[in-house]
Amino acid sequence: MHIPDIIIAIDGYSSTGKSSFAKIIANEFSFLYLDSGALYRGVTLFAIENGFISEDCSIDTERLEKALDNLDLHFGEDGTYIGTRCIEQEIRSLTVADKVSPIATVPSVRAFVDKKLREAGKKKRVVMDGRDIGTTVFPDAELKIFMTADPLTRAERRAAEMLAKGEKVDIETVLKNLQERDYIDSHRETSPLTKAVDAIILDNSKMTMQEQLEWLKDLISMRFGN
Repeated sequence: MHIPDIIIAIDGYSSTGKSSFAKIIANEFSFLYLDSGALYRGVTLFAIENGFISEDCSIDTERLEKALDNLDLHFGEDGTYIGTRCIEQEIRSLTVADKVSPIATVPSVRAFVDKKLREAGKKKRVVMDGRDIGTTVFPDAELKIFMTADPLTRAERRAAEMLAKGEKVDIETVLKNLQERDYIDSHRETSPLTKAVDAIILDNSKMTMQEQLEWLKDLISMRFGN
């Protein structure tokens, strides 16, 4: 199946499988995959390690903003890096997940991440997932998808990922974390999580990944005539 040189923007709630879906799309159509959430998680890890965010999620915004000027956060062959250090495993921890939404509300952090994403997407044939890709980062993306699923299903998916990595999991804690992130992401002043007017909703609560891929192929055929 041929797909034109476009940008595919995937937004939606936490643990709806946005990253997994985007990666499959990238593999299926030879697109470049960019994980915006990984950059926010990278900034969060950086903030935790440097004392810019406390246990109660209070943020030293002034110090964090100054430090961003010299933060070498980027995508590499094996995932996300700070300088030469691969941080892919560390940014997927619950410790980082607990603080990523407050960090993502900081306007300077969003500007920092958006700049890196736009630079990476200049050549098109890019699929990118996050929470404001179709509304803020790439408002002119040719194809926008908004992913959702019921909260318990999302919590179970997230818990399974954590168990696979050997982490201790309490489903109630995971569900609470997702609900808190949903609220923060949807109510922040800067680029809140919201469905773009021209985005297509994908509720994958009861869909396999293969079914989601077939759904996308049908959508592309209708949209672009392939």
